[in-house]
Amino acid sequence: MNELTINLKTKSDMPLYEQIYRHIKTEIQSGRIACREKLPSTRALSRHLEVSRSTVELAYEQLLSEGYIESEPCKGFFAAQLEGLYQFAELNMVSKAGEKTEKKKYRYDFSPRGIDLSSFPYNVWRKLSKEILVDDRTDLFCLGNSQGEEGLRNAIRNYLYQARGVNCQPEQIIVGAGNDYLLMLLGMVMGEQRKVAFENPTYKQAYRLFRNLSCEVMTIDMDKYGMEVSKLCESNADTAYVMPSHQYPLGIVMPIKRRMELLRWAGESEERYIIEDDYDSEFRYKGRPIPALQGYDVNDKVIYLGTFSKSLAPAIRISYMVLPKRLLAAYNEKCRFLSSTVSKVDQFIIQRFIEEGYYERHLNKMRALYKNRHDILMAGLKPLLTRCSISGEHAGVHLLLTFPSGEKEKELIRQAEEKEIRVYGLSEYDIDEQKDAKATILLGYANMSEEAIRDASNILCKIWK
Repeated sequence: MNELTINLKTKSDMPLYEQIYRHIKTEIQSGRIACREKLPSTRALSRHLEVSRSTVELAYEQLLSEGYIESEPCKGFFAAQLEGLYQFAELNMVSKAGEKTEKKKYRYDFSPRGIDLSSFPYNVWRKLSKEILVDDRTDLFCLGNSQGEEGLRNAIRNYLYQARGVNCQPEQIIVGAGNDYLLMLLGMVMGEQRKVAFENPTYKQAYRLFRNLSCEVMTIDMDKYGMEVSKLCESNADTAYVMPSHQYPLGIVMPIKRRMELLRWAGESEERYIIEDDYDSEFRYKGRPIPALQGYDVNDKVIYLGTFSKSLAPAIRISYMVLPKRLLAAYNEKCRFLSSTVSKVDQFIIQRFIEEGYYERHLNKMRALYKNRHDILMAGLKPLLTRCSISGEHAGVHLLLTFPSGEKEKELIRQAEEKEIRVYGLSEYDIDEQKDAKATILLGYANMSEEAIRDASNILCKIWK
């Protein structure tokens, strides 16, 4: 019989029974306690270790439940046969030599995808969460409507009509956990044989999703007004993916004439549709926000996409899609069986957030905040205007600097990197390589403080001038 010499640490945060359990488990795993070797009785071990018998019994019970020891009536406890017993591998906490464990850190990051998380309405969100969960509401934890809760869809419908001019009914709205999910859902609704045309450059995630959904994808050239409809007509596309209110990444706002051309293209065939990604239309600093393309659609051809991730926080994965009525039958046939991907609790919070006016106040606050940062960046970049042009300003949360021919985009990025400033090249968003493309840099300002914008823009002016 093994006497089991265990050095117990009475001042440790780990309970004594767990120390005993871990020691015996390690001894069995290592083979120092052989298979079928008898262990001391609980009485003998408690006396040997000078602990209560209940402490030893608790350790043995844990070992028994995990299969490391076996109990035989009138005989005692024995080490179990470990062959075939699942064991967790030890986690190697040390990285391999030469392996990078951290990304390069920058003092300033002009991410065009960033938002100001410090301005998230924590107090309001906390208040609404408490109010919703104050009662024992078991219904909150049941599966809800696959399209999203009716109350939230009503709130979204009212907001879209007032703020974006979107005309729809609640039954046309699908709520989902992010645009990626909704686009995959849309792929199921429309079928795999679609021919989808994208602007170039564009939002690459959408392009990749449709390509992986076995759709035929292609790119259409753009001019200063957006996707060239004449070239769209020459293609064999039956679906156009556009961002008319603020194209990403170019920042183009599509004028009404081009929008009408696009709608006429869609109306020429029963199979044609337009996907309108309205990802950040809330942030416009010059004039009123331009109404959504969907609001001009009289032929039921526009599929509208919106999200709360850009206006609130990326982690709030709540987006919505407005389906044309003619696609609802296909949705009900192919997707109605799918469960909602957004918890009912989150849906109720967003609903109350909209209905009680918090969302409108938050948008007004963020619009003023981003405009101030936009203006500071524009002022800070003035010395560069002799060398480059600025576009995409007055809307969204990023702008573009385009340099004359001969400048190298990678060199501009490298120069900024040497000063611990991260900037982004437009070429990252190209699907098809642009001929005679000029070096263009994207500068996002949403997640940077006013002081950081001043400092970073001053440095960029010095190294790029």
